[in-house]
Amino acid sequence: MALGALAPALLTLACTPLPGRPSPERALSEEGLFDGEGYRIARFRAPVARAPAPARQMAQAEVLALQPGRDALFLDVLPVASGWRDPATGRWHLSETHRTVPGALWHPETGWSPPDVRLWGALRDTISEARREDVHLPVIVFCRSDCWMSWNVARRLAREGVGQVYWYEEGIEGWHAAGRELVEVAPVTVRP
Repeated sequence: MALGALAPALLTLACTPLPGRPSPERALSEEGLFDGEGYRIARFRAPVARAPAPARQMAQAEVLALQPGRDALFLDVLPVASGWRDPATGRWHLSETHRTVPGALWHPETGWSPPDVRLWGALRDTISEARREDVHLPVIVFCRSDCWMSWNVARRLAREGVGQVYWYEEGIEGWHAAGRELVEVAPVTVRP
């Protein structure tokens, strides 16, 4: 067989990824999107193609069966769309309202990598406070669908040893699409 006849087969073989390795296209598309610890650091509004291990993903039906604030601690971690946090008081000043799952606590800006130390500490304090009465209280972390912020938070909490952490992929849109109401909330004040 002439070398010219082998060229297409060799090209196909050369472009086939080795087992356990991403395709060249996938490697290029993920370049610069994750830090060395595997947290998303850019283009957060994009389809999420993996579970936030060691945290687990919770299915929509399971989430909808829970009553926020009673059966689980619901943490909305969607960033502030337009506003700022006063460093002197820890209060947020927003130019847009935010609507979320009734009973959820809004801890914005905690999905960045690395997270702001004060904001992350406040999130951890919220979990500790909620678990004083029930140490096994599930923690449901969410934001919007197709957003890596809640993925980052769920993964970071579980990697830090917080048990019973679940990621709700469908988030605010999934809750509302299931016919559930949304309520206006203010972000949790984080004291300086």
